[in-house]
Amino acid sequence: MKDGIIRVGAASPDLRVADPEYNRRAALDIVRRAHDGGVRVLVLPELSLSAYTCGELFFQNELLSRCECELGKFIEETAGLDMLIFIGTPVLYRDKLYNCAAAVCGGRLLGLTAKTYLPNYGEFYEARYFTPAPPTGGITYAGQKTVIGTDILYRTDACPGLSVAAEICEDLWVASSPSARHAAAGANLIVNLSASDAVIGKESHRRTLVRAQSDKLKCAYIYCDAGDGESGTDMVFDGQSIVAECGSLVAENPP
Repeated sequence: MKDGIIRVGAASPDLRVADPEYNRRAALDIVRRAHDGGVRVLVLPELSLSAYTCGELFFQNELLSRCECELGKFIEETAGLDMLIFIGTPVLYRDKLYNCAAAVCGGRLLGLTAKTYLPNYGEFYEARYFTPAPPTGGITYAGQKTVIGTDILYRTDACPGLSVAAEICEDLWVASSPSARHAAAGANLIVNLSASDAVIGKESHRRTLVRAQSDKLKCAYIYCDAGDGESGTDMVFDGQSIVAECGSLVAENPP
């Protein structure tokens, strides 16, 4: 951070459904390019290690164990980067499955922020596979002792002065977003790992939500949506990513 300013980013790698090794490599490539460009906080999409549209494959232990293994490799491979990275992955904890944002920095798994609100309407069936965020507790995952839950703030030496919290997709769309609690607890940057499908009119609605949330919470907000390779079901994704600060649109990529 220089003069109170830090460069942040959001990126949607080209994924393969249920192929964590490929997805880890794709994420690593985009992380390295972002780091070379000066980015110090990078957000990747929801469930980007497994892909979001795995459906019944989320019930397979093989997929879940491979995601854990590949996250461990990802942590090792990014250990030399002075960068805070959020990557989405499914996590099995106490015999229940959680949709998590893994916070990675300097070779450490800082925490696993779990999704609180699970969409289970229309084309979404998340309650079939996942459980809402548990009370914050300890977990050993990807070979490291860390925490899992929802009320977690992240601070690192790589980004002094920055207090970061995560929420996942639907958490933004509900009346009582976790980010409201995060901001009240001192978070000045909120990241959102999302897999919001492409629907007519949704692009402008997402933009309005992100700007409004950053305005009322008086913080910066990074929103990263799923993109290429995610269409394993009847849903398609456009990779819309948005950065807003205190109500102002800072950056947005074309869908």
